[in-house]
Amino acid sequence: MRDEFTALLLGQTGYHEGRDGDGTWNNRQRYSEETPGLEWSDGQPWCATFEAWGAHRTGMDGIWPMTASCLDAVAWWRGHNRWTPYPVLGGPFYLGPGGGDHTGVVYAYDADTIYTVEGNTNDSGSTEGDGVYRKSRARRGPGSPYGYGVPAYPEGTVSADPALGGIPAARTSGQSTTPAPGTPTWPGRYLRVQSPMLHGDDVLMWQQRLAWRGWAITADGWYGPASAQICRAFQQRHGLSVDGVVGPVTWNEAWN
Repeated sequence: MRDEFTALLLGQTGYHEGRDGDGTWNNRQRYSEETPGLEWSDGQPWCATFEAWGAHRTGMDGIWPMTASCLDAVAWWRGHNRWTPYPVLGGPFYLGPGGGDHTGVVYAYDADTIYTVEGNTNDSGSTEGDGVYRKSRARRGPGSPYGYGVPAYPEGTVSADPALGGIPAARTSGQSTTPAPGTPTWPGRYLRVQSPMLHGDDVLMWQQRLAWRGWAITADGWYGPASAQICRAFQQRHGLSVDGVVGPVTWNEAWN
């Protein structure tokens, strides 16, 4: 569950919120509408909503705070006695006074650094950004996390906390986000069913790769419901998040 969750979030890297007519970023994004109970939060800072979206998509509603508020999320973790000052693999970190400024999810950590995927940040790591990014942040010192939530993953907890195993460094596995040698570069757009139907050489390349691997897919360069159905079957077979969308994780897996 931990690997599936982090892979889903990492697969959103590169997504950007909307803009107003004058070009200003406006916090309008897909995650609020796609998370039951958080539809109202569209247009608000959405780092916590991004995590709740991922938790809902992977069936983790009961072990993750389904809230758009970082402060409420911190209170939820504390209220469930699942809070620590140490990094937790697949767990959230919180920044700012009381943890109320920003949150992201740890997909790797070592003695000095956490490696994270975050919504509503930017290249500089702002707590009010424009999209989903992978970041690295110092574990200690100015600007370091206020603390971490400890999800009750069925496969167990991996954390640097001595009381929780004291594992000094860790990284999620089984969901490669690094292309295998020879993998064509992910085209940078998500291949999904849409209107008008998505078309292009990147669609054709992905279809041809799956056909080469034995999948009964029509390689015509058009990404419609039939391609999405094959995509979902491919994702299920390979233990990926099943959504019928070719993001970087699903793209890379086709060449692994």
